[in-house]
Amino acid sequence: MAPGEKIKAKIKKNLPVRGPQAPTIKELMRWYCLKTNTHGCRRIVVSRGRLRRLLWILFTLTAVALIFWQCALLVLSFYTVSVSIKIHFQKLDFPAVTICNINPYKYSAVRPLLADLEQETRAALKTLYGFSEIESRKRREAEPRSLAWEGTQPKFLNLIPLMVFNEGETSKATDFLTGRKRKVSGSIIHKAADVMHVQESKEVVGFQLCSNGTSHCAVYTFSSGVNAIQEWYKLHYMNIMAQVPLEKKINMSYSAEELVVTCFFDGVSCDARNFTLFHHPMYGNCYTFNNKENETILSTSMGGSEYGLQVILYINEEEYNPFLVSSTGAKVIVHRQDEYPFIEDVGTEIETAMATSIGMHLTESFKLGEPYSQCTEDGSDVPIDNIYNAAYSLQICLHSCFQTKMVERCGCAQYSQPLPPAANYCNYQQHPNWMYCYYELHQAFVQEQLGCQSVCREACSFKEWTLTASLAQWPSVVSEKWLLRVLTWDQGQQIKKKLNKTDLAKLLIFYKDLNQRSIMESPANSVEMLLSNFGGQLGLWMSCSIVCIIEIIEVFFIDSLSIIARQQWQKAKKWWAHRQAPACPEAPRSLRGQDNPVLEIDDDLPTFTSALRLPPAPGAQVPGTPPPRYNTLRLERAFSNQLTDTQVPAES
Repeated sequence: MAPGEKIKAKIKKNLPVRGPQAPTIKELMRWYCLKTNTHGCRRIVVSRGRLRRLLWILFTLTAVALIFWQCALLVLSFYTVSVSIKIHFQKLDFPAVTICNINPYKYSAVRPLLADLEQETRAALKTLYGFSEIESRKRREAEPRSLAWEGTQPKFLNLIPLMVFNEGETSKATDFLTGRKRKVSGSIIHKAADVMHVQESKEVVGFQLCSNGTSHCAVYTFSSGVNAIQEWYKLHYMNIMAQVPLEKKINMSYSAEELVVTCFFDGVSCDARNFTLFHHPMYGNCYTFNNKENETILSTSMGGSEYGLQVILYINEEEYNPFLVSSTGAKVIVHRQDEYPFIEDVGTEIETAMATSIGMHLTESFKLGEPYSQCTEDGSDVPIDNIYNAAYSLQICLHSCFQTKMVERCGCAQYSQPLPPAANYCNYQQHPNWMYCYYELHQAFVQEQLGCQSVCREACSFKEWTLTASLAQWPSVVSEKWLLRVLTWDQGQQIKKKLNKTDLAKLLIFYKDLNQRSIMESPANSVEMLLSNFGGQLGLWMSCSIVCIIEIIEVFFIDSLSIIARQQWQKAKKWWAHRQAPACPEAPRSLRGQDNPVLEIDDDLPTFTSALRLPPAPGAQVPGTPPPRYNTLRLERAFSNQLTDTQVPAES
């Protein structure tokens, strides 16, 4: 190294270093406070007096806290959305309309399959309520319950026994089959009735479901015997119909020509050919008007009942199953062409002998996806397989999730929902425990223990039709005679009987007006607005800019970490050098100062007199005093010659 470089390096090493190369964090912070553009930090260093410095520290910390608070609010507002509503006046596409008879199959066609179940149901009703005889309650209670079963061996009551529970007694129940009381094990699950009580007693009716081969049981009780009998009948009904081929079930249900008597749309006549067959497990043959399978999607030119869909439906109350359904009429649902019609969940019922007018308002919603909400575009990012041949929706996801869990845990699929791939519907012969498994799984689904509600997400875009229904008596008294005769004559080939007004129902579905309301979400703040708001907050509270932020990041993170790392590295180098250095023998200690043993007698410092009495150090030579040089004491003249101006004149 050149001499000049050595001197420069030595000066740099000895002088105090400031800035990013400062040796300590304290010096780095002092340098930053003196050089930064944020006035608060500088005032902390240059202020005189402790009180003033303390005030500036409080002001600066308060400003920093306010900045963090305001920036957090800005970030939260960035992830919020604003909703805008737009109303369009235009020609609207008419939605798909699915119509189902409440009674799924003709009773005359399905009765041979349900003969044994019907017989046991009637016997159970007679045993419990005695509805076929007019007698007092005391006589019914005195009559043994087993008389109704003489000569027959019930099949369905052995599988799912019906029982009567007295109020307050949950461990004992009266068996329908034997008429005797027996102990009941398992959890009691009570379901409230959705109809009025059929008796004034304090008895409740229920049935017990058990898992074969185990002691796990559950008792389901109902405050009304009507609900208990219908639920018990429905379980056996699904088991029987699950074993019937689809083609046979379609033939046992209503055809489009039988269901639709007359049809008008937008002032133009239509017929059964405009309806597409859709078979529902619990509602039989349903028919969809304006389905996606049509060549073109129909639209309406104007609002009002005259420009919508008008149909007259043949209900045929005589073919109703008395134990499966307790009301007459039809169900209708309005949906998109690519959407699955959940008729059992959101269907609207239509009464017989009435004209039902349904006015519609269309609302189209568009939601923002990540990070504003958890919605999904098409369900491809939801880990649930769509078992429906329709577009994704939240209902489809929930039903698909439950059906998948049903197949996984119970080994079979529930009858009222579509079949997953390589699965079969549940029945007694192949899956004896499916009823107990189904009820247990459904209970867990309602309590959100299966995880379906947390996995399934709402669709980002969807259409919703708001329906407003009104009723009117139809046909009127004055027009009943001729109208029914004409309809009977028109349907003479399909309906071979005289029509009654209780067999018919009129339906009108139309747009109230052609107003389409669109609800769209948009971000409340853009990235540019967010950065602008950040800059405003920093300038307001700290007079800081983006360059200041970069400076803070450099000093507080990069430089501070570098100093800490350099200090740790120096400590590690010293520790390693000390460990690698060879051990040196200790040099003998010299006795001087406080190590002198003579001084241990007194802690006071020695005086001049006591110091003269101190013994010499061992092995030390006392230097002798040389004699003085006497020639140095001789006085010599500083100048050999006398200056002329200082000479004294001679005496004469």
